[in-house]
Parts: sequence; C-alpha cells; structure tokens
Amino acid sequence: MKHVLPFEKPVVELREKIAELKKITAESDIDFSDEISKLEGRLEKLEQEVYGHMSPWERVQMARHPERPTSLDYIENLFTNFLELHGDRYYGDDEAIVGGIAKFEGIPVTVIGHQRGKDTKENIRRNFGMPHPEGYRKALRLMYQAEKFNRPIITFIDTKGAYPGRAAEERGQSEAIARNLREMAGLTVPIICVVIGEGGSGGALGISVGDRLYMLENSTYSVISPEGAAALLWKDSNLAQKAAESMKITSYDLKELGIIDEVIKEVQGGAHRNIEEQAESIRQTIRKGLDELTKLTDEQLLEERWEKYQQIGAVTSAVRS
Repeated sequence: MKHVLPFEKPVVELREKIAELKKITAESDIDFSDEISKLEGRLEKLEQEVYGHMSPWERVQMARHPERPTSLDYIENLFTNFLELHGDRYYGDDEAIVGGIAKFEGIPVTVIGHQRGKDTKENIRRNFGMPHPEGYRKALRLMYQAEKFNRPIITFIDTKGAYPGRAAEERGQSEAIARNLREMAGLTVPIICVVIGEGGSGGALGISVGDRLYMLENSTYSVISPEGAAALLWKDSNLAQKAAESMKITSYDLKELGIIDEVIKEVQGGAHRNIEEQAESIRQTIRKGLDELTKLTDEQLLEERWEKYQQIGAVTSAVRS
C-alpha cells in the first residue's frame, strides 16, 4: 500500500517485520520460521483488534482512503458488456457521474455511480467526485431509459456531496437533485443502491432513492461531513472526530436506525486490500436483492418502496387549540 492511515501503523510495521524475516530466511542459511510463525499469530490478533473495533472517525478515514475502489472498479469486476453512455442532452457530460448499460450475471441492467479520481489529474477531471447538475440529469436520463426497457437499476454512491460552486447553482443544482428524488421514487423497475465510500448529503441522495440500500462496512452516509458539522456546532472543523462520534454515520449505526437494509462486510483492512474479493461480497448481496425484487409486481414494488421510506425517522406534530 502507498497510503497508511494513522491507526494502521502498528499493523503495517509488523507486516514489514515479517516480510523482512521471510526475505532473510530465503536469502541466507538462517531459519526464522519459528519467529515468523509467532509474529504471524500476533499479526492476526493485532489485525482483529485494530480493524474489528474501529471508531466512527477511523471508518471515515477508511471511507476516504485514496486507494479505495471506485465505481468503475466495481463495474469492471461485477458486470460484463458495460457500455458507458454520456451527456444529459441539455448541457454536457459530467465525469463525476458514470453510467451506462451492462449485464449482471446475464441480466441486462443500468449501472450508475459517482466517480472520483485516483490521482490529482483524474480528480480534477472528475471534479473530485462532486457532480454538477448535468451529472444528475445524465443519471436521470439513464434511469428513464431503464424504465423504458424494463432494466433494473444499480447505483454506487461515493461522493463528499454535490458541487456547491456558482456555475452548478446557476444551472439548477438543487432542482436537478430534487427531480431525481421524485422520479426515482416512482420508477417501476427495481433499484439497488450501494454506498461504497462516502455518502454525502444531497449529492448522495440524488442517486440513492431505491428499494434496497446497502453499505460497505467502512463507508459513511450522512447529511453533512464531520468537518462541516463541527464547524457549524462548535465553530471548529478540527473537532471533526468528536462530531463523527455523535452523528451516527457508520454502516452499523444506520442499520440499527433502520435507514439501510444491510451491511456488506469488508475485506480485513479495507476494500482496497482485495478488490476482487470485495466485489464478490457485493455481487452476492446484489444477487439476493434482485432475486427478491424481480418477483414483485409494479404495484408491489412501489408500495414496498413507499413503506420503506415511511418507516425511516419519526414525525412529531403539535396541535394548537
């Protein structure tokens, strides 16, 4: 790995020590097999301790990991015959959202996802995964197409939020997101949404209204970033760790609150350690969701989607005399 998170350092240092002893054993007459075996036992326990009891802030860091798999990584590993489609037919193409048609285990589907870059050049090209209005309009165009040809929709959520710049506001950022929320609620094809990294605010919601909402174990989903919440609550963005603890933004918190349907376990140490293995876990979850949803009639699908969102949260009203 090129990038090591602060809380991972003890694990990485022990791995390096084991690798060094293995190299010495292979290149000399000295046998460190017993020492290596003991260290590997310690490593297994240490990994379980570090990765099995991560704090909310540590999960935020993992969700933002520079090497974390992107939507295109999962599309490559989960689908065949992917054909990317471009443009919203109004303004232009937004590379912060990718989408197109593909096959999932032989089933034609429409795939849409936020796409951030893997280096500075690509991040600039993709606006760091923060879509403009044309990105959401492109996504909606693909959803309408999926409805027309009766294709299930699968979306991957991974954005800090919709781009808040002046140009985006001038082209109708809030309207584009709001339209997606309304239209996705009424589509009569199955919609499966998977949070693979950061699910930030309305930028995430713009492609995450669906029948099933899944989250990778170390992803986050929230109305605002911990830094933003800390700046609003305590006028100090440096208190982001404190905010993360209280915001209930992790997958397990949201599962307990009934906002998401299922937590997808991650590979030990994070999804970036083995993309193929992680994709297989996602594949099994998507397959299960599609098997359940494709059995429903259009009316049943819409009714269950309505009930799903009705059950999220609680509404309190005061009656004036």
